[in-house]
Parts: sequence; C-alpha cells; structure tokens
Amino acid sequence: MADTLTVMTWNVENYVAEDRLVEGEYRTAYPKPEKAKAGLRAAIREARPEVLALQEMGPAPYLEELQRDLAAEGLAYEQRAWLDGPDPERHLAVLARVPLVRVVEHAQVPTRRHGLVRRGVLEVSVALGAREVTLFVVHLKSRHTDAPADPFAAAQRAGEAEAVRDLVLRRFPEPARAAFLLLGDCNDSPQSRPVRALARRGETLIASVLRPTDADGDSWTHYYRQEEVFSRVDYMLVSPGLRPAVDKAWIHDSPAVRVASDHRPVLVRLKVIGGPRRAGEGE
Repeated sequence: MADTLTVMTWNVENYVAEDRLVEGEYRTAYPKPEKAKAGLRAAIREARPEVLALQEMGPAPYLEELQRDLAAEGLAYEQRAWLDGPDPERHLAVLARVPLVRVVEHAQVPTRRHGLVRRGVLEVSVALGAREVTLFVVHLKSRHTDAPADPFAAAQRAGEAEAVRDLVLRRFPEPARAAFLLLGDCNDSPQSRPVRALARRGETLIASVLRPTDADGDSWTHYYRQEEVFSRVDYMLVSPGLRPAVDKAWIHDSPAVRVASDHRPVLVRLKVIGGPRRAGEGE
C-alpha cells in the first residue's frame, strides 16, 4: 500500500477538434496542435501525479490518445475514466497509475433552475493506505453566455455548484468523517458564490479550499490572453475528514505548461493517516 498519493487537476484547454487559429491561419474542426499536446505530456511527466483529473477533454478517442502517448514516453496511466455529459464536445476525464476502486458517472445532475450541470460530475475512488479517497471532478459553466438575464452566467454557475454540493452531501452526509476531494475548474473567484457553495451549506463545512501557490508564491491558475488577465479559477477542496492527510498543495509551472494550456495545473499530495475507513462511511 502506498504511503502517499499525488493528485493533479488540469483544464487542458480544448483537447478536441474545434475551429481555431493555428500559426496565424484560421482552421475549422482542427485538433489541438501537436506542439500544445507535446507540452501537455511534458508537464505531466514533470509532475508525475498518480491521479490526473482533466477538464476540456474531447471524445473518448482523444483520452485514449493521451494515455497511449504518455505510455510511449515512459509514463503509463493504465486506468482511465471518461464522462459523456450533456456537453457534446468538452468532457471530464481521469487517468490513474493506481487502481480506480470505484467509478461513478454522474451525467445527469439537475440544477434547480438551469437544467443540468453541463459537464456532469465524474466520481472516482482510489486507495490511500487502507483508506479510500473519493474525487469529485467538476467543470462549472464558463462566463460566456447569450443570456442577457444572467450576465457572465453567474446564476447558472452558482446553480451548478449547489447541485454538485448536494450530490456530494448525499454521498457523504457527514463530511467530518469522510475522505474526499472536490476539484476542477470552477470558472470563478475564490470568494464567489459557486466556490462558497461547494465549501459550505448553512453551518455545515463540506470542504476546505486549499490555497496552493507556485514556486514564486503566485496563486493564479488561468491566463485570459485576449485581455491579459491572470485569475484563480481552478480549485481543490478537501473534506474535513481528509484535511489532516494533506501534506502539500501547489501549482505546477514550467515552459511546458505555458505551451500546453491557458490554465496551470493544481496538485495535492496526501499522506496516510489514522486507521482504516472506507469510502461512504457514515452514509
């Protein structure tokens, strides 16, 4: 049994065929450029997480391509999970170098007023010592919207966060005794309603927001090139029952990261603590 477990979450920026500008030329239905994919793999090899949670992954063959190319370069992720959610183009996925004990694909997660959580929720569980740790991978609605009544899709994003929160609480009604991480791209600031909704419901602390930084002490995770804006939109939240296991949390940065995506990956290293508990204990 491993004594530590490193988990990384990363929005890999449109690992999918789409209309895009490539070397100054506009191309339709064009895959992620090979240079960006090579940077993505290089950054993953630098960080070497046991579990890799991905946002903006394309259809399943794209995940299989990444898995195959990483193995060819000496880093084999033998386990994978992919969620076919309501968004037909951008999906949630997980690659793992440790066994996935459980995979639950929450493709149809209803919100109170805005239909379904657009990317769904991908739930996977892995072992940490004798304990199971559950990951809830999310990618909340972006700020791009055509709805004039909901500027920047703020209400829709908050509704998605509340639906995710309620799903987590149904799974783990006693967060103080549970071992889970909520992680992914929330498309909003640390004090925003969506992030606060994931962290608490009323007086109940669901998960604490980790505060990772890079080697220079900077905490931004996304660079909006069009307006040259740096912001923090990618998060890891840890349940109270798992918080003592957090050994280190950080943002990985390198030249490869900057080539691969407009986001930077966030990592946490967990260590074995206490006695054995199983995922879902206290339900």
